Amino acid sequence: RVSGKNCDKVEKFFTTTESAVLFPEFLRRSLKKGFDEGILNGITAAKSTFDCNTYIGCLLDDNTPYTTTSEGNPMPESSVTENTSAVNLLKYGRIINASYEAVRQQRLDVFAVMLRGIGRKLANSVMAAAVSALTVDTEAITASALTYNELTRLYGEFDSFEMNTVLVSPAKAAEIFAMSAMQEASFVSSDGKIYLPFGAELLKSCAVEDNTIIGFNKDFALELITSSDFIMETDKLINRQLDSIAVSVNCGFRKLTPDAVRVLTITG
Repeated sequence: RVSGKNCDKVEKFFTTTESAVLFPEFLRRSLKKGFDEGILNGITAAKSTFDCNTYIGCLLDDNTPYTTTSEGNPMPESSVTENTSAVNLLKYGRIINASYEAVRQQRLDVFAVMLRGIGRKLANSVMAAAVSALTVDTEAITASALTYNELTRLYGEFDSFEMNTVLVSPAKAAEIFAMSAMQEASFVSSDGKIYLPFGAELLKSCAVEDNTIIGFNKDFALELITSSDFIMETDKLINRQLDSIAVSVNCGFRKLTPDAVRVLTITG
């Protein structure tokens, strides 16, 4: 039993060889649950799994205006070609030092919460690559100070795609939430999500610089690329030698639709 009133302790996994081999999977699921609870899944439009650590995707060129055409004349074209630059996947990992003697009497639900916390922080470290992919080669509009009017100006930069997500640093999130317009017309859902008056969800991440406001459409902007799921070293775990638990994941990001991302830079 991994939860509830009669939750078992860690040592229960090691009563038999058959149950011991399940312990690494318990660890992996707990860590991955914390990883998935972060904002990464909520801001990626697509996820690709690739067999190596260098990924070359497709590139869409549809800069030709979408206009009407008459009979006998060629229609405007959009071209899909192989990208000229590759995405190099980075390895993110953590070693957890925990001896069997230290954790054997720990309830499994409590131990799982600790592991989920590590998974959440590991996901936060991956956010730096996501932010870099969103902002690279994105022409920014500038403002001397962050005001509600500047947020609406950022919203007005979008044409074909709605700005349904705004990603900022924790300090800027607090500043935005303190605006009078937010106090009067913002919306907080039952699960704690904060929405700006024009419908965009407000998200915060330490990976975003304080002078950067990223607006994007989460359904079109970003692709998450991985070469593997969570990888764990299992032999020592099964033998009760929990001196170190190693977990890692390889991933990278690619901007799918440039028109779905806009950046506001605060210069003051």
